[in-house]
Parts: sequence; structure tokens; C-alpha cells
Amino acid sequence: MIISASYRTDIPAFYGAWFMNRLDAGYCRVENPYGSAPYRVSLHPEDVDGFVFWTKNLTPFMESLKPIRERGFPFLVQYSITGYPRQLEFSVVDSERAVAQVRQVAADYGERVAVWRYDPILFTSLTPPDFHRENFTRLAAALAGAVDEVVISFAQIYRKTRRNLDWAAARFGFTWEDPPDAVKLALAAELAAIAHQHGMQLTVCSQSQYVVPGAAAARCIDAGRLADVIGRPVRAPVKGNRPDCACHLSRDIGAYDTCPHGCVYCYAVRERDLAQTRYRQHDPTGEFLYPVAQTETEPDIQPRLF
Repeated sequence: MIISASYRTDIPAFYGAWFMNRLDAGYCRVENPYGSAPYRVSLHPEDVDGFVFWTKNLTPFMESLKPIRERGFPFLVQYSITGYPRQLEFSVVDSERAVAQVRQVAADYGERVAVWRYDPILFTSLTPPDFHRENFTRLAAALAGAVDEVVISFAQIYRKTRRNLDWAAARFGFTWEDPPDAVKLALAAELAAIAHQHGMQLTVCSQSQYVVPGAAAARCIDAGRLADVIGRPVRAPVKGNRPDCACHLSRDIGAYDTCPHGCVYCYAVRERDLAQTRYRQHDPTGEFLYPVAQTETEPDIQPRLF
């Protein structure tokens, strides 16, 4: 099984000690976000094909990558670098430092290990289409040669996202919008061309309506890429987490409402105060990333399913 760590929170930035402790233990337990019983996930090398780390700041975790590899665990890194203003991303590491981290990963572990994510694309008075064209071009030039893929998506405005955006807009004096598809398609086509100029394939995450000529559907959990890193096939069916998701089957070990980065567009956090409180309450020696009520009916999920 491929283990996702994690699209629900930034484990490398904030929960690296917990992750390494769980590797020592050989398992972790995960709260089911849909209300069912929590479950147990094996982290034994024989049960794990590899990890996919999702992050906006790899610095606290960089020293852990080598021992993870030495234990026999291959990994990929989905690294989000958007370079947005602080009004939208309160505490994300600056883009120059993030680019340096990606280039270091490529140098140490190979160019197929890291994938750049420029997502979500958010349209505000601070980040209009012209901003995205110029910003994307700058970042693509800086990352050229270190990555061969860039993933984009356009911000999905859930109820909690709308509430957080409205709060930030009122607090910091900007406006935001969800423009028509014509605007998004035009920008996606331009970004695909810019990516190609810098040796990258542009892919679109879970939004097939924006897969323009020159782009492709993203596979963020990518057994093929992981196989390239390992040097052997990885058996995993395509089993996305939502409509249009082209990911291979994985098991995520994170928890929602635990990332204190404070990005106002984030789908995984209802309120930043809640995430910060949970981060402070986190026990790096615990079985769960965030403690939950225990049940007597917890299933034992072993990652080797077929």
C-alpha cells in the first residue's frame, strides 16, 4: 500500500517527530473523518510500498528523509509553492526557501521524487490572472531541472472556504471571486505553455474540465512515479478520493483541522484557531496524530490489499 502523509495536514512541517515515532512502532491509528470507527495502519516495511509526503515546508523534516530511505521506504514529495501574499498564507515559508528545499531533494534523491504544486489557484484583487502568469513563470524558472511536473487546481469554494475568505478579505482589505470557466481555461492554457517551456508537464488535480491541450489529469498518488524511484513495479489500482481524482489507491494517515499554516483558502481546516489548538494539544508519542475517542470495534487495516 502507498501511504499518504498527508493531504489532510502538513505532517513534514508540523508532525515529523510523531511520524518517526510511528515508524519505530510499526503502525499508527487514524481517525475516520466520515464518522466510522478509527482504524489501524501498518507501517512495517513489508506492508508499505512507499510514502507520499505533502508539504509547504520541508525544512523541519529534511533530516528525517535519509533515515526513512535507509529503513527501506521510498518516497515522493508533493510540495506546494504558490508565493501568495501573506494576507492569504499567514505562515507559509517564503517561496525562495521552498524552491531551495525542492532543489535539495532533487539533488539528494533524484528528479522524479519531488512534484511542484501550484494550487489552489485563487483569484483575488491581490492575485488576479496577471499575478498568476508572472508568479508562475518566476517559480517555474526557479524550479526548472528539479521537477518534471507541476500540479494545478482552481480553488473550490466550499462553505468553510467562503467563510474564511470573507473574513480575511474584510480583515486585510482585498476582494475575491470565483470567475467563469472561460477565465480559468485561458489561464490553464497559458500555464501549460509556460510549464512546457521549463521542462515540466502541467497536470490538473481532480478537475477534468480544465485539462486543456498540453495538460493532463494529475495523479498525485502516482504508483508509476513511485515505481520509477524504486526501480520496480508498484501494484496499485486507480482509486481516487473524489470525482475526477486519478490517484492510485493509498491510505492517508493525517487528520483534518490540524494544520496551523493559516492559509485562508484551505479545504482541510475549518478555523485556524481550532487547528492551532489541536497542534498545541498534539502528543508526538501518541498512536493518533490527534487523539480521538477510542472504540472497541476498530478494524485492523493492513495496507497490502491484493
